[in-house]
Amino acid sequence: MPRIPHLRVIVETEPHSGEWNMAVDEALLETAISTEVATLRWYQWREPTVSLGYFQKSADLNNDATLARLPVVRRLTGGGAILHDDELTHSVSLPVTQTLFEQPHDLYDIVHQGVALGLRQLGFPVTFRGKTLKRTDEPLLCFHRQDEHDVTLSGYKVLGSAQRRRRGAIMEHGSLIRRASPLAKQIPGLTDLCPVKIPDNLTDILTSQVGAAIAESWTFESLTEAEIEMARKLCDQSIANLRAR
Repeated sequence: MPRIPHLRVIVETEPHSGEWNMAVDEALLETAISTEVATLRWYQWREPTVSLGYFQKSADLNNDATLARLPVVRRLTGGGAILHDDELTHSVSLPVTQTLFEQPHDLYDIVHQGVALGLRQLGFPVTFRGKTLKRTDEPLLCFHRQDEHDVTLSGYKVLGSAQRRRRGAIMEHGSLIRRASPLAKQIPGLTDLCPVKIPDNLTDILTSQVGAAIAESWTFESLTEAEIEMARKLCDQSIANLRAR
C-alpha cells in the first residue's frame, strides 16, 4: 500500500479549550497547504464541549437543554454534533501531494484500521460497522448516526470521523470515546463496554499503528511558533463566527 514519506506526530498531554483545539487543527491544515507537512495530532478537552459539524447551525442545539448549556465550537469537518468529554481526539492533516489514497473516504478506513489494530492489541474486540444507515431525520449527535466506517464495540460506535478539504489538502477528525460522559450516558465508551484498562501510553500504541498505515516514518514533534500564532488569532475569531451562523 502506498504511504507518505514522513508524518509529524503531535501529542497534547494537557487538555485544552474547544476554541483552542479547533484553532490548532485549522493551523495544521494550513501547514499542510503551505509547507506540505503531514501531521497526526492527539488531543483532549478541558471541559465537556459540543462541536458542531461545519454545516450545522448553533440553533440546532436548542432542542437539547443539556447540550445547549455547554461551551460550543464549530469544527472544520462535517457530520453531526459531538459531545467531547472523556475521549481521545485526533486530527490528520495531509497535503495535496499525498499519494496515500485516491478517494477521500479511503482515509477513514486507513486511519480507523490503525486505531482498531491498536485497540485490539490492548484487548478491545472492536469491529467495523460495514454498513451505512441513512435517515431523512439524521440525529443531531454524530454518535447516534451509523456509517460503514464506524469503529464499533458491542454494536456501539466508539470511533467516528469526518473530513474537510481545503485547496487540495485534507483533514480528518476522529473522536474515540474512552468512557461515557455523565451528560450523555446513552453513548458508552471503551471501558463501559469492555473490562479492559486503558494504559497511560495509549497514544504511543495508537501512533505506532496509525503511523505505520500512513507513513514510511514518523517523529514526535511540537507546534511551531507560526502555528501557535495562527491558532491564537483563529481562537480569537471562533466565538464570533459561531454565533453569526
